[in-house]
Amino acid sequence: MMKIAFIAHDRKKEEMVNFVIAYEQVFEGHDLYSTGTTGTRIMDQTDLRIHRFMSGPLGGDQQIGALVAQNEMDLIIFLRDPLMAQPHEPDINALLRLCDVQGIPLATNIATAEILVKALDRGDLGWRELVDKYKPGTDL
Repeated sequence: MMKIAFIAHDRKKEEMVNFVIAYEQVFEGHDLYSTGTTGTRIMDQTDLRIHRFMSGPLGGDQQIGALVAQNEMDLIIFLRDPLMAQPHEPDINALLRLCDVQGIPLATNIATAEILVKALDRGDLGWRELVDKYKPGTDL
């Protein structure tokens, strides 16, 4: 069972909901997390149960980032809107940096999200073993 987070900027929420609907069967049986509004919209359109944090601008990105920092997250799908300035850009950058530091797969567009979810569906989860083996602070 993997811990998966969904985050979507306002103009990407509908795209996220449609993506999750398309792969609902893949996400069943995993622990799902999301920022506030994104999680509500997904739950309204699917039978999935999602642990919702606060909305991104109110700290939801940081709450998910805290799980990443503790190596408690396995995969993040974060549909970002690159054409719109975000008031909480520093929080977004911090989350992206933490994913890089911890080696957590992060999809920021539908194409990458689909590749990761298809790997998840195949059970191709080798990245988790690498993250655990080479996580920061571990002697190699």
